[in-house]
Amino acid sequence: MKEIRIGLIGFGTVGKGLAQALFSQRERLIQRSGIAFTLTTVVDIAVDSLPDEFSNVTLTRDAKDIFNDPSIDIVVELIGGMEPAKSFLLEAINKGKHVVTANKALLSVHGREIFTAAALNNVEVGFEASVGGGIPVIKALKEGLVANKINYIKGIMNGTANYILTKMTDDGMAFNEVLKEAQELGFAEADPTYDVEGIDTAHKLAILMTIAFGLHVHLDDIHVEGISEIEPTDIEFAGTLGHRIKLLAISRNHGKHVEARVHPTMVPETHMLSTISGAFNAIQFNGDTVGDVLLYGQGAGMMPTGSAVAADVVDIGRNILQNSVNRVPALSYLPNNMAEPIITPMDELVCPYYFRVTALDKPGVLARITSIFGDHGISIKSMVQQEHDANEPVYIVFMTHSATEGNVKRAIREIDELDVCTSPTVKIRLLISE
Repeated sequence: MKEIRIGLIGFGTVGKGLAQALFSQRERLIQRSGIAFTLTTVVDIAVDSLPDEFSNVTLTRDAKDIFNDPSIDIVVELIGGMEPAKSFLLEAINKGKHVVTANKALLSVHGREIFTAAALNNVEVGFEASVGGGIPVIKALKEGLVANKINYIKGIMNGTANYILTKMTDDGMAFNEVLKEAQELGFAEADPTYDVEGIDTAHKLAILMTIAFGLHVHLDDIHVEGISEIEPTDIEFAGTLGHRIKLLAISRNHGKHVEARVHPTMVPETHMLSTISGAFNAIQFNGDTVGDVLLYGQGAGMMPTGSAVAADVVDIGRNILQNSVNRVPALSYLPNNMAEPIITPMDELVCPYYFRVTALDKPGVLARITSIFGDHGISIKSMVQQEHDANEPVYIVFMTHSATEGNVKRAIREIDELDVCTSPTVKIRLLISE
């Protein structure tokens, strides 16, 4: 029976999940693969001892103990961040070792360098856990949908943001109040910026776009807006209008150019993504052959993410056993067929919009506002005016037909300059019906 030996860098939450999965599923993995997967070495500068079941595993503080051990076949990096994670992965690759990582931030910025080095050294890079936690989204996109032109990607890819928006919607709570609760429950980090400002979601979208379209998409290519400015008032209006607000990653393939955006989006209550609640993730693909596919599950956590890392380890082990390393290209497309992306400028985006205008309730105000919309080619689909006390500013909510982002920005600028408008206009994009 073949033994595959594994070195693990980082024994944090996900590292423990991987170790537990390999330990508890050892016999099942042997039955399914004919391979004994053995965790031999763990590198972690903050861990003094390992649990009793890992008494045969060497614990060290020096990653060179893994790189310089010729018996180790696969190096798993689970420390996150840019450095030293990047250097560790490149060192392992240059030593001829296969690597597995869950590091979406690193791959969305330096993925091209890492995948190029792996191809040159004929080793594999597993990164299933970088998107969707325990959801097998990378494998589905690389292999299950290989006979498809991907028309679009839409998804809820951050559990923290989705938990916060769910609580705001269901309980009428304000953002800061829900965030504090999420931190106390462990759903949000002490510094939640990456989660609530959409950056974590953008990391994942860049990776998915790279695989889906065969393009070298970088984090900087993604337009990113977060949820910290979402107010209960807009969530309430959304519900009245038959929508729920979600933080979505969206990319539509226009052939010569592709959209790349992360932002709060009004999703019709009839759409599948509107039903995804709490800390769960859901990612939807549309292929020209298969149609719509929705993958749903836990997007984070020790065991779900550990499961995804273990799946990469097993895949690589099977390829080693069958002498078929890189049978499936790391990014689905062969390296020489990857191309540079042309990203749709945000000003050229066309979609429906929600606007909330705050204005004094005076004769002629509505006419002035709608006239500005008309001047910029924005067609109103529906309008709601909030009941209010006399002499108080009023909320006027508009839902539009599809309009161009550049025209929308110019219209909002003019509306906000009106002497009767007392607060900046709120704009939220609507999900495009395909």
